[in-house]
Amino acid sequence: MKKILVLYYSRTGNTEKMAHAVAEGARTVQGVEVKLDYHVTPEELASFDAVAVGTPTYHHDMSTDIKTLFEEVAVKKLELKNKVGAAFGSYGWSGEAPRLVLEILKNKFQMRTVEPPLIVKYEPDQVGLAKCRELGKKIAELTLGV
Repeated sequence: MKKILVLYYSRTGNTEKMAHAVAEGARTVQGVEVKLDYHVTPEELASFDAVAVGTPTYHHDMSTDIKTLFEEVAVKKLELKNKVGAAFGSYGWSGEAPRLVLEILKNKFQMRTVEPPLIVKYEPDQVGLAKCRELGKKIAELTLGV
């Protein structure tokens, strides 16, 4: 069974709502096990077949927690190459954090990324949550090679 991690940081709850919907979408595909979490160790991150990272944009950047995790993965030289990666998040005025995350997953860690990243302004509405579920399903299907 393939393992998918939906990892997120959320201060206001908006990105957390998105993360729950991404996990829900991934769980609609048989053959995957989905873990939803807001904190993992670098070693745990590397144990998954796919990783969807959710982070809001604060001051034109991703959250410190996500950035620190990526730095630790790099320092420890943990292997993420060819795993599936995706990014999503909410924003208020600029929205570049999910793009930065996806760039790191693709270029630094050489993951197979789902593009473009999914961004939602402010709180996700029903349309935004539906897009999150679609993203989760797409991640699961790509992980399984469907």
